[in-house]
Amino acid sequence: MSETKNMIVNMGPQHPATHGVLRVVLELDGETVVRAIPHLGHLHRGLEKLAETKTYHQALTLTDRMDYTGALINNLGYCLAVEKLLGIEDQIPERATVLRVCLAELQRIAGHLLWLGTHALDIGAMTVLFYTFRERETVIDMLEDVTGARLTPSFVRIGGLAADAPPVFFEKARAFVKEFPSRVDEYELLLTKNKIWRNRTEGIGIISQEECIQYSITGPVLRAAGVKWDLRKVQPYCGYDTYDFEIPTGTVGDVYERYLVRLAEMRQSIRIVEQALDRMPEGPVMADVPEITPPPKETVYEDIGCLIRHFKLMSGGFKAPEGDVYMSVEATKGELGYYLVSDGSEKPYRFRVRPPCFINLQALEEMIKGRMVADVIAVIGSLDIVLGEIDR
Repeated sequence: MSETKNMIVNMGPQHPATHGVLRVVLELDGETVVRAIPHLGHLHRGLEKLAETKTYHQALTLTDRMDYTGALINNLGYCLAVEKLLGIEDQIPERATVLRVCLAELQRIAGHLLWLGTHALDIGAMTVLFYTFRERETVIDMLEDVTGARLTPSFVRIGGLAADAPPVFFEKARAFVKEFPSRVDEYELLLTKNKIWRNRTEGIGIISQEECIQYSITGPVLRAAGVKWDLRKVQPYCGYDTYDFEIPTGTVGDVYERYLVRLAEMRQSIRIVEQALDRMPEGPVMADVPEITPPPKETVYEDIGCLIRHFKLMSGGFKAPEGDVYMSVEATKGELGYYLVSDGSEKPYRFRVRPPCFINLQALEEMIKGRMVADVIAVIGSLDIVLGEIDR
């Protein structure tokens, strides 16, 4: 009688459902997953080491490339960390802070829409992709109006924002706030009670609260397991504690509840955007700290002193005080933290990132062990990973 052996299968990095360039080595007993080992590092970026060769201003552009679906939130987390290191948190203008919140929540909606469309496509529901990209295009257009870029804006700056938002942004944002909740209703109509969708997602990829905490999982994956943990509430920044919004949670912690939590989060984000628009104050969007922040652009063309200041800051940077700092924000995928060590020079001596995708991916094997191969696709999609954050 011949001996039966388990089969080793490489899923990715070319597989369309292993978003980015993730390679997962699966050990299979028939179609049942026995082991799953994610292999990382195919992007070869070395982003953290590269950042240590840049000035604090220059390193900002690298943060866009980690999670390009949530670039503005990545910018925000980094700038808050540097501002904390410099001790200028209290000097950020109120208009810049409110605009930061507004842009971050629109970016969160865009990120969740991209996730929903591609996740549904992975499982075979193509129509949802067209619906979600309709709204995502609207959001990206609005962000382009403000930042001038669609994917990697590097718009949030140390001390405030690169520029003020134009009037057309506020007009579009007001219209979007009114329209978007009905669009989320449409996504729900397509999927929430869809029998095929529920069969592919309910009871799949379950992870308990205790396991989430042991793995340090954050974001919608953690909240779907029933843990009410959101940095915007528990460690507020940018005045999030003054906004009225809720933290959606699940109970089971399966793929289906991660979907429900993200839908609910989009509804909460639009509530925050509406409140930010209502309270938008007048005033500058950049702190006036001459040794750190550049002068207003219009003065650069008229005043030789401003021109020299701008040139020196953009080319040589500024010196940060010696010390270390950690600052984290609630990104679209979970806790995004920056740990910076300064030796008193113009460049960070150490630049380390706590990316939510990297941490959350640890639990992949736990979620898919004993499941069928087809479930691997659903579980990877439910984690909402971007490999730019994961690459080491």
